[in-house]
Amino acid sequence: LDRADANNLKVVTVVATRGRGAEISEEISYTDTKVIGNGSFGVVYQAKIVHSNEQVAIKKVLQDKRFKNRELQIMKRLDHQNIVQLKFFFFSSGDKSKEEVYLNLVLEFVPETVYRVARHYTKQKQTIPLLYVKV
Repeated sequence: LDRADANNLKVVTVVATRGRGAEISEEISYTDTKVIGNGSFGVVYQAKIVHSNEQVAIKKVLQDKRFKNRELQIMKRLDHQNIVQLKFFFFSSGDKSKEEVYLNLVLEFVPETVYRVARHYTKQKQTIPLLYVKV
């Protein structure tokens, strides 16, 4: 469901399942969506969860019926300080074809890229502090 908020920003509301604990579904709304990366497996968006103002990353991946995508099962089980947290997930259909099914992983947002951090510390001839290492 798409609508506009008081500032005329597009607000998207979906039924999503929590990424941790019991599989509880709830409505979440997000806004301020912008593409921050894309690759061979999909697109990553930055967005803001409306009720908490929390910045998140939404990784949208086409589900190919020929292959089993284990990313969701793996992300639901991982709980480590150096791995981004799966907050929610939901499925959506494609814009071009309703036959296309996308898995949307709502993840903890990390504003920096590994490449930029590694390049910075390499230029400084220093090692990356373990505190900053996050997958």
